[in-house]
Amino acid sequence: MASKSSDIKVSKKRKRASNNDAADPVPTNNKLAFHQMGIDDRILMGIAEMGWKEPTLIQERAIPLMLTGKSIMAQARTGSGKTAAFLVPLMHRMLFSKNTATSQCTRMLVLAPSKELCQQISNMAAQLAIGCSRELRVLDLSPQLPVEHQRPLLAELPDMVVGPPRRVLAHVQAKSLSLDNIDSIVIDEADLMTAYQHSDSLKQIWSQVPSVCQFFITSATLSSSLLNINSLLFADEQNRLRNTVVLRLKEPPLPPASHLGQYVIKIEEFQKMLVLFYLFKLKKIMGKTIVFVNSINKGYKLRMVLGQFGIASCLLNSELPWASRCDIISQFNAGHYDIIIATDDAAALGKKPKNNVNLKGMESDVESGTSRGLDFQSASNIINFDFPPDVTSYIHRVGRTARGTCEGTAVSMVSVDEHNTYLKVAACLSNMMNPVARHKKSTRTNSDGVFQAYDLDMSLLEDFEYRLQDVWHSCTDGLVRQARRKEIASQLLNSKKLLAYFQDNPGDMKLLRHDKRDHGLKTQSHLRNMPSYMLAGKQGGGDGGIKRQADQGRPTTAASASKKRPFKKKKINDPIAGATATQKRFMAKKLDPLRSMEFKGF
Repeated sequence: MASKSSDIKVSKKRKRASNNDAADPVPTNNKLAFHQMGIDDRILMGIAEMGWKEPTLIQERAIPLMLTGKSIMAQARTGSGKTAAFLVPLMHRMLFSKNTATSQCTRMLVLAPSKELCQQISNMAAQLAIGCSRELRVLDLSPQLPVEHQRPLLAELPDMVVGPPRRVLAHVQAKSLSLDNIDSIVIDEADLMTAYQHSDSLKQIWSQVPSVCQFFITSATLSSSLLNINSLLFADEQNRLRNTVVLRLKEPPLPPASHLGQYVIKIEEFQKMLVLFYLFKLKKIMGKTIVFVNSINKGYKLRMVLGQFGIASCLLNSELPWASRCDIISQFNAGHYDIIIATDDAAALGKKPKNNVNLKGMESDVESGTSRGLDFQSASNIINFDFPPDVTSYIHRVGRTARGTCEGTAVSMVSVDEHNTYLKVAACLSNMMNPVARHKKSTRTNSDGVFQAYDLDMSLLEDFEYRLQDVWHSCTDGLVRQARRKEIASQLLNSKKLLAYFQDNPGDMKLLRHDKRDHGLKTQSHLRNMPSYMLAGKQGGGDGGIKRQADQGRPTTAASASKKRPFKKKKINDPIAGATATQKRFMAKKLDPLRSMEFKGF
């Protein structure tokens, strides 16, 4: 249907060409099911294997349109199911076209900004094609391999190719990948293409794709980066927009409060570490958790401090090898790890953090992203240890939880220096979550918007503060850099030398742990167990998973003593009872006739 104003603003020429702008659907109780969309039974088998019972809103709107050959530009919130919204219909159309095809060729190209997102898309495509794995072959070009090593894989002409634009362009220029027969192209997370410096590569690829081609462009946010990409792609090629539908679902960028609880803690900078320790050690926050920081050094320091107190966590940043990053994400999704400390890298933020010192021999991967588009399965909590710099980054971070029909919690720690940024994000997010009240004068004086104050009495944490301060100050910059070098060397060794072994023995992958507790600091075992007097009145109920000495500080009776030591019986008439160690050895020798050579008779 026609719309007076285009949802994604570009040039006036493009607005005239895009006359198929789709509005938000009218609420209805008759929701379209997957089997009612006319999808191939082999794809439906994959959908059933993945446990999808009903389509999400974006899937319900996009799949029927794409099955008819429409091109789509979709803007929907993170975690809404955009990946399946383009994979299901395009894989169905590939199966249909192969019935009349006379030769094998690559027909579908998927471009994503980060390597982790590329692997996620290729894995989902392989799962959807479980019933037609021989007919549909998927190739992921994101692994860090030389172009020559991937040339034989492309020579087999896979049906679908997934990769970052820069990597795909390298294969096109090397003539190992031909785009002449591409009939469908996907640009996932288009608003991040400029942040990952893919604009030039994307433009060159787009110029070589056939003009008659079905495309799907997705985005989680409306930003200036997305407008630049749209202008870049369609400035001189308006014919591509003649069969295009623009889907901008009128839903908030994040799940409602019934599914996502958003909390804020306004504290001093050092108190952030104290609160984080309190949440984890006393089990105040349960389930799989992702902690976001703004610098790589801060991530290492957090892991070193938590490790001293027996709290295991693993790191995720752009310095780690690609294989290690993917392995950490897959094992986190499988439930092997509970805590990930992720760095929202400078490449994703568009800024260079102060503390991200480039170490010699260590280069950050510009095609890596930890907060954008990745599906961390069953992530219950998001903790913003460092507050994000803008509302877009906040949405992408918090969007890692409460995905689909799941519930989640987001806790943001805000220091004095971050308070102005927090107020701006809170105001923008409040307008996005409540679009109806955007144009009305509100008498509300609460500047926190959608955020709720986390109820925490800081006086309860005073007993832990001196321990945290000692460990925090012991993590000097030199130790952090040393741990950083050691971690990179270890991960490189695991990635290169053990990759082939784990491919043949996937069951042994769980033996390779990324969440070791000790990293660069001398182990202090007494820090891992909190005395009961420090835990009194702080756990709220139960023992919160903390192993305490239950009888410490209580009066000891004979009955309780007998219960404590049921296997130790008191000896009667023991001649060496109460003697020193030297006296015990002497008396034991004297009482032994074979050693003392003395026998007084029976």
